[in-house]
Amino acid sequence: MTILDDLTAPGTTPENAPGTTPTTTPAAAPLTAPDLRRAAEELRRLKEEVGRGPDPEATRRQHAKNKLTAHERLTALFDEGTFTEIEPLRRHRATGFGLEDRKPHGDGVVIGWGQVHGRTVFAYAHDFRVFAGALGEAHAAKVHKVMDLAEAAGAPLVSLNDGAGARIQEGVTALAGYGGIFRRNVAASGVIPQISVMLGPCAGGAAYSPALTDFVFMVRETAQMFITGPDVVQAVTGERITHNGLGGADTHASVSGVCHFAYDDETECLEDVRFLISLLPANNREAPPAVQADDPADRRTDALVDLVPAEPGQSYDIRAVIGELVDDGEYFEVHEAWARNIVCALARLDGHTVGIVANQPAVLAGVLDIHASEKAARFVSTCDAFNIPLVTLVDVPGFLPGVDQEHNGIIRHGAKLLYAYCNATVPRISLVLRKAYGGAYIVMDSRSIGCDLSFAWPTNEIAVMGAEGAANVIFRREINASDDPEGVRAQRIKEYRTELMHPYYAAERGLVDDVVDPADTRSVLIRSLAMLRGKKAEVPARKHGNSPT
Repeated sequence: MTILDDLTAPGTTPENAPGTTPTTTPAAAPLTAPDLRRAAEELRRLKEEVGRGPDPEATRRQHAKNKLTAHERLTALFDEGTFTEIEPLRRHRATGFGLEDRKPHGDGVVIGWGQVHGRTVFAYAHDFRVFAGALGEAHAAKVHKVMDLAEAAGAPLVSLNDGAGARIQEGVTALAGYGGIFRRNVAASGVIPQISVMLGPCAGGAAYSPALTDFVFMVRETAQMFITGPDVVQAVTGERITHNGLGGADTHASVSGVCHFAYDDETECLEDVRFLISLLPANNREAPPAVQADDPADRRTDALVDLVPAEPGQSYDIRAVIGELVDDGEYFEVHEAWARNIVCALARLDGHTVGIVANQPAVLAGVLDIHASEKAARFVSTCDAFNIPLVTLVDVPGFLPGVDQEHNGIIRHGAKLLYAYCNATVPRISLVLRKAYGGAYIVMDSRSIGCDLSFAWPTNEIAVMGAEGAANVIFRREINASDDPEGVRAQRIKEYRTELMHPYYAAERGLVDDVVDPADTRSVLIRSLAMLRGKKAEVPARKHGNSPT
């Protein structure tokens, strides 16, 4: 006899069955202590069974694909022993197409909260072993529940995605469930950090939820995202492509820009999710967590003199500069493989989180183009939403010229970066390392668009354009009429550089606050950020701005 038999036996005689006249059988006696112990033991066994999944074969198939189960992933994400699951016993109530005979507990998703580095974080994880992680009404209600809790508690939300999309058998009800997720993604945008971790397939409308979140992680070979799969693409366009070629981690990390971080395995991926959370505040009302820095705030950065060539046309890797400036040389690059001509990274200076935006002279000479503008604009907006100060390292020759760039909207996309900087109210510091030409100089958080402090190295060249181009425009007639055009051109280039591009020209006109020794750069940045930590910015009384899209 089970505990259910114990509970129902006294009152379920044929005499008082539904449709009959109740008898005067005495009410069931309350459970005694031994009964409660038996009930608790049965509950424990039930929850263990739910945690193990529908059957061992489903778990074996999951592991054979180098994929962890939902509970294993949550164990890897949270500090040991801190995860609290809610609604583990929920079941769907759908009927038809055989669903009435298949009602597993949990309904294919695990939700709850735990600690990451001692701080509360909420999460939901699809369980591919149950209905292939497909979303139905009960599944969606659980996700809505944990999203609402995360926003109410003011804590980050992590979604571990490994599902087959909408549960077709439940029809439009499943689609409505996705609508509820999207609405909550938008409501929580800029309020709490939202992180999507792609650990399996994510197709159709389901792909829009990760796209609405702040950061997207993907695991190579096992994770794919696309609106229409390879079969549909081939049927409509005749193009043949693999699942990974269409929507795999490397595709989205380097081509589309949908994915911020790509990894070879789930364990490494989840470890970096934990690291990212350690750099972010719990919500938009808090500052990012600070740590005790072992790297001295006044450490000199003499190596920068050798890392950055004085010649403006010579290439170098800006990441070496970032590594020299930040605490312990450690930074977390965002969108590393996409739009590589600009670098966006989270790091710490004197133990405090900062966002770094830097032109990359090693790729396309560090020019701004459509993708670089989009990448940096999104990063600037994310940092501003979560109270992360911005440091901009400027070494930019201008915007990339070309018919494709113009026709594909470089004006509109470049304006996104301009808008993001102008709209940002966090502390903003810019540093001109070498060249800063034309409109690109303005867009890269120049003094004129509101940066709080602007510094420059003694190798800076801030101008409308490079000396060579300027001389060719200003002195074109004189050069063409000369018997020695090359000699005249060289003379005029030298004069233009001497008059308008010497390193103190901008400082003399108040366009930079100081020209600093490269070796003092780290201490200058840290002192400036400490001064700006209490910055309060007034924002216009408006519903919202209308950012270029």
